[in-house]
Amino acid sequence: MSSIFKAYDIRGLYPQEVNEEIAHLVGLAIAQLAHGGRVVMGRDMRLSSLSLHRALAAGLVAGGAMVDDLELVPIDAMYFAVGKFDYQAGVMVTASHNPPLYNGFKMVGAGVKMVRGREIERLVSQVKPASSQGVMAERDLWPDYLVHLGSFIDKSVLKPLKIIIDAGNGLAGLVIPRLFNGLPFELVPLFFELDGSFPNRPSNPLAEGAARQAAARVRAVKADLGVMFDGDTDRMFLLDEKGNFVSADVTLLLLAQEFLRRQPGSAVVYNLICSRAVPEFIKHWGGRPFRSAVGYANVREVMLAERAVLGGELSAHYSFRDNYYADSGFIALLLVLELLSRQAKPLSELVREYAPYAKAPEINLTVAEAAKVLAAIRVRYAGAQLDELDGITVSYPDWWFNARPSNTEPLLRVTVEAQNAELLRLKQDEVISFIKQLS
Repeated sequence: MSSIFKAYDIRGLYPQEVNEEIAHLVGLAIAQLAHGGRVVMGRDMRLSSLSLHRALAAGLVAGGAMVDDLELVPIDAMYFAVGKFDYQAGVMVTASHNPPLYNGFKMVGAGVKMVRGREIERLVSQVKPASSQGVMAERDLWPDYLVHLGSFIDKSVLKPLKIIIDAGNGLAGLVIPRLFNGLPFELVPLFFELDGSFPNRPSNPLAEGAARQAAARVRAVKADLGVMFDGDTDRMFLLDEKGNFVSADVTLLLLAQEFLRRQPGSAVVYNLICSRAVPEFIKHWGGRPFRSAVGYANVREVMLAERAVLGGELSAHYSFRDNYYADSGFIALLLVLELLSRQAKPLSELVREYAPYAKAPEINLTVAEAAKVLAAIRVRYAGAQLDELDGITVSYPDWWFNARPSNTEPLLRVTVEAQNAELLRLKQDEVISFIKQLS
């Protein structure tokens, strides 16, 4: 059972690993974590989510919690509810972008503080029903939630952009029609029908071939941009008007530019595998960039310490101070649409401007002993600037790379960036060959 309790959530195959019995135990554990206080819950559209949702609710009530049920909502709606209405905990039945046979739970405590799966693992072995049962009620969060999302933009400057939105049969199909109601955009929807079997594309927009249909549609209708969401909508991906994927660190720069226009001198957090263009542009715009280890919890920790307005990751999670330091794909989208409405340039031109370096996608390499490989890297690249905030980052004036071990698998994740494509190819081959010869 321990394999389902991850660094940031609970996730596994249904029903072999995650099932109704587990859901009931998780409910008891979260009720205990909330000290029998107020808990808000929701679920996604996966085929097993309704059954798990019912079992989770039963566990929460048996644990003595006062439960408000949001039913089908995106993940950021649960975060918003906890922050806005001072719940002691929140929990969502979802497996995010995993394939259809997976399910799980994402959890936060008071103040939208992340609750790690491993924290719940420690509790489930000792939970028991409370002396008195809790109470279950339904709550309609939609009016408050939509007002909150809309508060991040100036609607008066929005232009009638033509936008392809690929919901991937996930919860974006429930939200976007309500969110865009009254806004001037020309929406071209793709796969808005909720379907937890994900019949049209993988829930993960980065999976091979997942963006093919959205990209083709962008080109066919001459849209200004395309947008893709994962299943529970916490990750938002852009495609430019030519149908090309926009790297998430470039999207982070679009968001940073908009925030620094509004709030000059603000702090912005980025994780260490983002392009070195990110801190360079933030400084150029008068902002204060702060670097974090990879992972939403690490980004949030630095955001809190620095009172940062914005934080982002290469995985396309974007977090906002005024969203209780939680991430939201919809807030990110609205902000990008406001920026594009103010700009005379097409998205592809902004991408070209904000991506001056050649950067390769992260590569996963199987290694027997990650610690030994990292030690060898220290010796091999002793003449470089080294830091060990997360794995090891090796920096030279014209290129850099990061190698960091996976939390769950015998892998090293390697990211390389260089001044130009030729140098990138040479240095990526060099680093990968060096690591492989050690394995």
